[in-house]
This record gives sequence, C-alpha cells and structure tokens, in this order.
Amino acid sequence: MAKFLVVYYSSKETMEATKNMSPEEHKEGMAKWMAWAQQCGAGLADFGGPVKGGQSISSAGTTGADRGVIGYSFLEAEDMAGAQAMVADHPHLSWGPGCEIDVYEVMPMPKMGS
Repeated sequence: MAKFLVVYYSSKETMEATKNMSPEEHKEGMAKWMAWAQQCGAGLADFGGPVKGGQSISSAGTTGADRGVIGYSFLEAEDMAGAQAMVADHPHLSWGPGCEIDVYEVMPMPKMGS
C-alpha cells in the first residue's frame, strides 16, 4: 500500500461563510465528514485536522502563508487512482467556491544511519 497526503483548500470567502454557520449546520457538516471517514475504513490512515496560521519560510525570511490550505489527511491506497477514488465525493468539495483537494503520494525515504 502507498501512503498519500491529502491537502484541503478553501477560498477566504468560503471560510468566512463557515464562521456564520449555525451549530446545527456545523453538526451536519461533521456528520458528512464522519460518514466519509467510515467509507474510507482502514484506508484513512490519519483523519488529520484543520490548520491555520501558516508561515512561508525562505532564505529571504518569513511571511504569512496565503495558499488557502485549511487541513490535511493521510490515506493508504494501492495507487493514485485508488486515493483519488477515496476523495472523489468528499464532503469538502461541496462547501463552496474555492474548495479543492490535492492528493500527493508520499515517497518512501531511504534507510538512514547505521
């Protein structure tokens, strides 16, 4: 099985709109995420979580990251097609404009040390 990093993106407008959701709407949204997690079964290696306050760090210094990354998960699948199938109907995609998902295969690291 290969491991895949799933990165969730959202527009600023959609994120602002979610701040105004009622508790019932939040609960309904989380129920959809939990149903997705259950559908993935053991293929969901790490549910992950939301992220905020990213920083872009380079040799020139540090600035606030502004790429719209709002969360991550880790999946395990036979190949990229399998990982893509697992997120094809992900509830994040229905949140609103700018809601996208990137999937990256995690490459194995060579053995280090002794």
